This record gives sequence, structure tokens and C-alpha cells, in this order.
Amino acid sequence: MSSRIDATFANLKAQGRKALIPFVTAGFPYADVTPELMHAMVAGGADVIELGVPFSDPSADGPVIQKAGDLALSFGIGLSQVLEMVREFRKANSQTPVVLMGYANPVERYDQKHARAGVSSPFVQDAAQAGVDGVLIVDYPPEECEAFAADLRAHQMDLIFLLAPTSTDERMEQVARVASGYVYYVSLKGVTGAGTLDTDSVAAMLPRIRQHIQTPVGVGFGIRDGATAKTIAQVADAVVIGSKIIQLIENAPRAQVAATAQAFLHGVRTAMDA
Repeated sequence: MSSRIDATFANLKAQGRKALIPFVTAGFPYADVTPELMHAMVAGGADVIELGVPFSDPSADGPVIQKAGDLALSFGIGLSQVLEMVREFRKANSQTPVVLMGYANPVERYDQKHARAGVSSPFVQDAAQAGVDGVLIVDYPPEECEAFAADLRAHQMDLIFLLAPTSTDERMEQVARVASGYVYYVSLKGVTGAGTLDTDSVAAMLPRIRQHIQTPVGVGFGIRDGATAKTIAQVADAVVIGSKIIQLIENAPRAQVAATAQAFLHGVRTAMDA
């Protein structure tokens, strides 16, 4: 059975458009702002939302997103709270896919804490019931994820993987066996928000990825404005933006957070559709 993510990409393809996927850290910059922020991002043109699950040791995240995660943790935001935010969002939006992005530790701790007889992963069960559509676990290698991927798919959720400039053909084949929804190509060697994006190298890499992987390919890390997003959208199926949004809302007053993100994404969406 296809997921909400599959339907979203199919609809966009039929319209000749590309997906805009913003990332925000759940519980940042205010503990209670996330559902409102998610709705504002959809109003600004988001097609899929990536919601970062705060974690104390985020190996792939640069200083901007690390700092956001630390603040959210200080507010007591963990995986249970993130699922509650998705439930709240779903009260008024049943269409926009939500992907949880994070690390193995919170998921495995959640499963231990909420263990139930006959349930292989309480996290998978609860995420599905909350309205989650996909999961990206940065430190889950594809060769160890087949059972987890099957469990997610049985609940109409996708397991999304990162690929990097250093990914070998063999690694892409491994990802292709278990990935669904989309794959996320990390356009830089480094952490989120690092360096300057080389759009030519991205354009050269995507045909290689597509030789192995049939799912849509999103590109992220280093996309900070509408012009870059437009360039990437010409070669990728989706554009992922995270650190720039975090920076824009970091010091915004509570009442301005949603509007700030919406205005920025509207500009990016307009550039991508031009």
C-alpha cells in the first residue's frame, strides 16, 4: 500500500513541480510552537515536513541545529512530546506528510520504556497512530534495517535514508533494497549548515544515484535561499531546507515564529515554481 509521501510526490510530478521539504527541530524555539509552525510552513508552500527529534549527541547536525536541539531538550521535549505535536497537527491537516528525523537512541529508549506484549516496536505503532508518514534515523545502516523497514511499511510509513557524496554504488544498492518514500542526498561532506553548496557536483551525482534508486531524491545541507533551491529543483525531486529556517526563527518573538517561517518558505516556493 502506498504512503502519503508516495501520493504527494505523484501529485507533484503530475503538476511538473518539485517538493519543498522544510526541517525544524520539534520544540524550538518555544516548547509549544511546533504545531502552529508546521501549519504555517504548509501555508508557505511546504509539501512534506521534516521534524527533528531532539537528541543530546546529534552526529550529523551542525552547530545551528545542535543548539536548537539543546534548547528543546532543556524544555523537556523528547520523542513522546514530538508524537503529541504530530497528533495536534493532524487535527487540522490530514494531507501533508510528516517525517521524523533523528537518531537511534531515542527510538530504542522509547521501545524499551513502552514495551508491550506482541508489539515488535511500540514506537512504530505509536508513530503510525499519531499520523507520522516517514522516519529518517541518521545512524541506522541499511543492512541492519530490513525488519524495521518492513514494520514501518506494514503501518504505511516509509524509511528514509541519507546518501552522501562519498556513497559507493554498493551502498546505494543496499539503501535501494530497504528505502521507500524518498532518499535524502546530503550535498556536502560535513554537517548540516556547513560549507557552500556546489550545485554542479549535485547535478553530476543525481544520475548516478538514480541508476540504483527508484524512489524520489531530495537534496539538502547547504540550501539557504530561493535561487539555490530553484537550481537544485531543476535536477532533484525535492529540496530540503533546515539550518536557515532555524536561524530565522531562533530569536523571533513567540508571536512571529510562524509568520517568519511562512514568509521565507513562500519566497523559496515562488522561486522553485518560477
